Amino acid sequence: MIGLIVWLVGLLCCIWCIKDVWNNKKHLGQVVKIILTVALLAFSWVGLAVYYFVLKDRL
Repeated sequence: MIGLIVWLVGLLCCIWCIKDVWNNKKHLGQVVKIILTVALLAFSWVGLAVYYFVLKDRL
């Protein structure tokens, strides 16, 4: 049960980051946005941490 809750929270955070990439990063090309989307979904919590702490302000 705890694993399901952790997975759902991770999924919601991934959706939030993907929404940020597609709506607020208009200067990025579509290919880069697709790569970031796939990376966020594939690497879940690690991808979220890297995006939030490293890439969010640099992109």
